[in-house]
Amino acid sequence: MTDESLEVTERSTHEIGVDEDIEDKDKKWYVIHTYSGYENKVSANLLKKIESRGMKDYIAQVLIPTEDEVEIKDGKKKITKKKIYPGYIMVKMKLTDDSWYLIRNTTGVTGFVGSGVGSKPIPLEEKEVKSILRQTRAEVSKYRELFHKDEPIKVISGPFADFTGVVEEVYPERAKLKVLITIFGRETPVEIEYGQVEKI
Repeated sequence: MTDESLEVTERSTHEIGVDEDIEDKDKKWYVIHTYSGYENKVSANLLKKIESRGMKDYIAQVLIPTEDEVEIKDGKKKITKKKIYPGYIMVKMKLTDDSWYLIRNTTGVTGFVGSGVGSKPIPLEEKEVKSILRQTRAEVSKYRELFHKDEPIKVISGPFADFTGVVEEVYPERAKLKVLITIFGRETPVEIEYGQVEKI
């Protein structure tokens, strides 16, 4: 058994040192429900209990699924972590009576998703887990401030700074807009990044 301390990383996943004797195939992903807004506190409580009770061999990861969200305010980008599923925490564990009891009796945990009263929980399917993990590791950030067709904007940076225009098309997957700007008395379509414009 490794003697590593629990590590809470900047990423979405809280990883716990795991004994190599227990094969990973024995561990499955489960979802636990908690009060919305208390995910970090419950996760910290859970990690402390796992360490103090010596359960690192059975509970491998605690994950609060998050994604980066970009907010544009006063023309400046601010990246924040947004919880994908508020009120839910994922746990990768080998389900035993002890691991089940430890999680159920952690302060702030209201129960497992997919279990009835007194019955053991059902693990997530592999395709569901892959989809969620892919979402938490996505390189493309979501933008909180969305633009809409026919909305007036002002360009705040780049070669068209200080020009005003109207949104013609929105490309959220690329975080770009096609904007009609009047240059020399003619409306000209220009492709601009979200971060280069602000709403009027």
